[in-house]
Amino acid sequence: MVEPLRRYLAELVTIAGDVLGAQLCGAYAAGSVGLAAYQPGRSDVDVALVCTDALDRAVARELVARLRHEALPCPARGLELVVYRREVAAAGSAEPGFEVELNTGARMDFRVSYGPAERPAADGLFWYALDRSILHQSGQALLGPPAADVFADLAPDDLRRLIVTALRWWLARPVPPGDLPAPGAEDAVLGACRSWVRLHHGVWLPKVAAGRRLLADGGPLADATTVDLVQQSIAARTGGIPPAGPQARAFQRRVLADLSGTPPP
Repeated sequence: MVEPLRRYLAELVTIAGDVLGAQLCGAYAAGSVGLAAYQPGRSDVDVALVCTDALDRAVARELVARLRHEALPCPARGLELVVYRREVAAAGSAEPGFEVELNTGARMDFRVSYGPAERPAADGLFWYALDRSILHQSGQALLGPPAADVFADLAPDDLRRLIVTALRWWLARPVPPGDLPAPGAEDAVLGACRSWVRLHHGVWLPKVAAGRRLLADGGPLADATTVDLVQQSIAARTGGIPPAGPQARAFQRRVLADLSGTPPP
């Protein structure tokens, strides 16, 4: 872990402890940090806090005020913070179940939601249970017991359903037409690879590693077109040209068909 990020996470945990007191029972680095794939200048910082009970709204607001970028500058693109009650983390539920969600950073739109009811359904309510599945496997404890002892994994049917829902959500997003490079299309491609690897091989991998794993598998998806697309997507994460939107969407549809057992359109 790079030193600015280490210092930032340590200060974040200290502030969370000041605000939550005895209610704070764990803090965990998730996402790219948890998966040991943090990329300075590109990655977000994903953190999950675990508390003993439901948060009073005034306490939740103070936590947001103390941790937003203007109060605690984030050294990455931004901070994505989610607070869960301990019983929610341990339940293995497919429901979002969060107390607070905060997105904040120099290159990230500010957003705060105090519970799932404040999160627009169109923005997706499937993320949280999938994130907790990743935390169960790879969360990095900043405070408290090991993540695997705190976060339960999803049941296989729930995991498949939520991954398929996530792929359909991505496919519904608009993309630039034609063959022009579409910034972000590389993440759509590699995110689909990660979903495919999780359901076929039972492990969450960083996006680049997932792309390489899919190609190494040599199955029906790993044809010449996919090889070129995945390799281009990997290169785009370090400054290369991203693929075109329609190319990425075509691949996502193939992955969705494979994982849902339905023929691609």
